[in-house]
Amino acid sequence: MTEDPLEISATQVKSLLDDGEEFLLVDCREPLEADYASITGSQLIPMSQLAERVEELEPSQEGRIVVHCHLGIRSMQVAHWLRQQGFARAQSMAGGIESWSQQVDAVVPRYELGFEGLSPLEAAEDDPV
Repeated sequence: MTEDPLEISATQVKSLLDDGEEFLLVDCREPLEADYASITGSQLIPMSQLAERVEELEPSQEGRIVVHCHLGIRSMQVAHWLRQQGFARAQSMAGGIESWSQQVDAVVPRYELGFEGLSPLEAAEDDPV
């Protein structure tokens, strides 16, 4: 079996959904961000809680897990960390929910600078796992 690339595009994720492929879509942003904009069917596990909640992903350990964030930076860190934990098919959605909104579903709101409760710097901040 060929190894899945670490990164997958938003349009490829949409194709997986359209084709009915089984995979877990994980949103690693914080709850405030997910309240502002989210992808239907994604499971919110904030990066800040990942280490303590990783057991929630164990049923999908052998399957594909696609992680997304705002711009793809945090999700890349999370996908890499998950692979180190034995989730060999973990992938990051390139460009995050921003790409999803621009390329797949324009109904999903794009981040506005300083949207309520989250400054532009906080929205782009990427803390390691």
